[in-house]
Amino acid sequence: MAQEEFVLPLEEGRSFDEQTSSSSSFLSRFLLYIGVHELFSQEMWKAAMTELVATSLLIFCLTTSIVSCLNSHQSDPKLLIPIAVFIILFLFLVVTFPLSGGFLSPIFAFIAALHGVITFTRATIYILAQCLGSILAFLMIKDAMNPDVADKYSLGGCTIRGTGETPGLSLTTALVLEFACTFVVLYVGVTVVLDQKMSEQFGLPMVCGMIAASSAVAVFVSTTITGRAGYGGVGLSPARCLGPAVLRGGLLWEGHWVFWVGPFVACVVYYGFSMNLPKGLPVGAKGEIGILKMVGGCCRRRRQKFKGKLRENVNQLCN
Repeated sequence: MAQEEFVLPLEEGRSFDEQTSSSSSFLSRFLLYIGVHELFSQEMWKAAMTELVATSLLIFCLTTSIVSCLNSHQSDPKLLIPIAVFIILFLFLVVTFPLSGGFLSPIFAFIAALHGVITFTRATIYILAQCLGSILAFLMIKDAMNPDVADKYSLGGCTIRGTGETPGLSLTTALVLEFACTFVVLYVGVTVVLDQKMSEQFGLPMVCGMIAASSAVAVFVSTTITGRAGYGGVGLSPARCLGPAVLRGGLLWEGHWVFWVGPFVACVVYYGFSMNLPKGLPVGAKGEIGILKMVGGCCRRRRQKFKGKLRENVNQLCN
């Protein structure tokens, strides 16, 4: 049996060297685009370590504070939760933003990669660091929290339905809430961050305050509008929901995909939406036809007409 010769098919009009060089050039451009070279960057790994530590501490403070609010003797403890979320998230954003960008959640890392603020390689490393930080945070929470309280609130994890006969929410409703609340946070917070002029105008504290406030509003809406026992509210961070699910399991894995699919779909939709936002301010916003100027102009014209009629009446009386 004769040995068959393997021949690489070539495109018409192109030599083998041209074809292989073009394919290698495409591969090089692709690897450069996704940022594989950053795997060898010491700065990137330092930033990832910052994200890991900051996310771990943030989740620890948020979860323990939320559980403490729910376990308090207040008549409506859910009203305390958004206040705690705003204060804690604001402080962590102000501190972490200058160090690593203050992503602290996979949704912020992913939307930043979509907009080209960071590479997809860096975003992937950040997301892995945030997930590991969540697991470390809930290891500390599991060790510190009273077992009865941990059972009652499922270790502070992301739940769609509770234990026992608590109905909770349907997966569809939970997915819609996760998508809508994440989109609110992206629209209010990320829109300002991505606009360099607005960011410089507002300053770091104001930008961090807007992100924290929008997150607090999203948590407040999701925990009050449903009125269903067993539903723990929106996650807004898939990493935060992953930690307790890994350590505790059980009900926390039921519908866990909702806390990943909802936010990431919201990121993709927001990215498409943000690409079609107006680049400049409308004419009225620039001050050319402001509402105050319109009112002022009308008042001046009326005043001039009144003065003209008054002058005519005075002249008639004098004559």
